[in-house]
Amino acid sequence: MQGFPLRTFASFAVKDSGYMSAQFPLNIKAVVIDLDGTLLNTAPDLAKAAERMLTDLGRPPVSMETIKTYIGNGVSRLVKRVLTGDMDAEPDADLFAKALHSYQRHYGEHVADESRPFPGVVEGLKAMKEAGYRLACITNKAEQFTVPLLLATHLHGYFDIILSGDTLPKKKPDPLPLLHACERFDIPPRELLLIGDSLNDTQAARAAGCHVFCVPYGYNRGRPVEELDLDAVVPSLLEASKLIMKA
Repeated sequence: MQGFPLRTFASFAVKDSGYMSAQFPLNIKAVVIDLDGTLLNTAPDLAKAAERMLTDLGRPPVSMETIKTYIGNGVSRLVKRVLTGDMDAEPDADLFAKALHSYQRHYGEHVADESRPFPGVVEGLKAMKEAGYRLACITNKAEQFTVPLLLATHLHGYFDIILSGDTLPKKKPDPLPLLHACERFDIPPRELLLIGDSLNDTQAARAAGCHVFCVPYGYNRGRPVEELDLDAVVPSLLEASKLIMKA
């Protein structure tokens, strides 16, 4: 994928994509934030659940770095990738059913053992709340894991809306969750910013007509986010808050 030119301002990398003739700071009323790889480093717990699942199945382990490239499309797809070693392949149906049941059990029991906010997340959320932005968390993770994880890491209370991968009929990269958030907040898409870490996020934002920033530390299938169609690459949520202003 061909990347867009970058202009660097202080610690920000701002894209010259021409999207919506973006001028900084962006006039925004609400901010939507991805969970895995953006708010929280969940890879250790996701990987250990995969290790326990593979042990149950009598299969060899998969490395943490490999599993990080599998994160982003929900637990079902993660399990399929761990089983097949492929991003899109389908495993045997009976094997998948056993594996999914095992994975969900192990992950549910250990959803927040090691998952922690990335640097700048709590500070960024506080800054956005104090500035008067409406906040939403939109993730492809199932609700049965999303809510306990946000509660355990003390992030739940920052969000006016939490949309999981099974909340609506469609999930990212479909624009539906973002458009649903716009409707709930009673704002046009151009006044919504999505902060994420992956192609799923940028595709959803562009399809919805929203602005989008990405952090470089997340789970973009092992590819640099600088390649994506976005408005800015930001090192943290706190730094992202400096590129927007309340509309």
